[in-house]
Amino acid sequence: MQTHHQIPALRQSLQGKTRIAFVPTMGNLHEGHLTLMRAARKYAETVVASIFVNRLQFGVGEDFEQYPRTLRTDSEKLAATGVDALFAPSENDFYPEPQGYFVEPPDFQHLLEGEFRPGHFRGVATVVLKLFNCVQPQVALFGKKDYQQLMLIRAMTRQLALPIEIVGVDTVRAPDGLALSSRNNYLAPAERAEAPRLYQTLNELKADLLREGLDKREILEQKARKNLDKHGWKTDYLAVRQQSDLQLPSLAGQKLVIVAAARLGQTRLIDNLEI
Repeated sequence: MQTHHQIPALRQSLQGKTRIAFVPTMGNLHEGHLTLMRAARKYAETVVASIFVNRLQFGVGEDFEQYPRTLRTDSEKLAATGVDALFAPSENDFYPEPQGYFVEPPDFQHLLEGEFRPGHFRGVATVVLKLFNCVQPQVALFGKKDYQQLMLIRAMTRQLALPIEIVGVDTVRAPDGLALSSRNNYLAPAERAEAPRLYQTLNELKADLLREGLDKREILEQKARKNLDKHGWKTDYLAVRQQSDLQLPSLAGQKLVIVAAARLGQTRLIDNLEI
């Protein structure tokens, strides 16, 4: 596996590659990331991963400085998985001057996750577009755990006419159902034992919706939030939305998704469940 820290070297190494699959990450890799790498091989001859902790998508008081940076072990995992090239720029290499141009998503960026993390999706869209410009892939893969991020990137790619296929890959979970995440490492032992309740609550809400109907949605959402709160969670949102655009359901028969974000102690976890 080749590792590149600067954009010109990355571009030179990819010259002549006819089909590239790309998986952007912030590092501290786990099995969820490696599943994306293995899936990427099905779409292209050349698989490129990136590791870059993007300051632009972290808000005031969030964990940018504390976010785990484990490049050496991450590189070993990527090489063992068969990734062809790793792009791991420093902040100075990637942003050699203060970033003055941004991708400004529409009002979608202020829903759900965006309400609690102002500016987050602006930073995500900007870094992803810049990474796309660096790698110039034909396919890019993202995990469905960050559901709103996946919807945002699909819409950006479509509206800006980027010649890139966006592939969403199902969330990888621990045996007890907890969605794999780098932030799971922040959980204390007792919190880790409690953490699967988030996914359990989503499954219970799905069962309630299928049994009682969408017209009871608000009551059932409130019931689910109370279930988390009584077990020590602080729920930011837990909502049933349309899969296509994360708007409120308006018609029967639509494909739906339950999306949630809640804090357990100092750790903020997100999850979702398609219906």
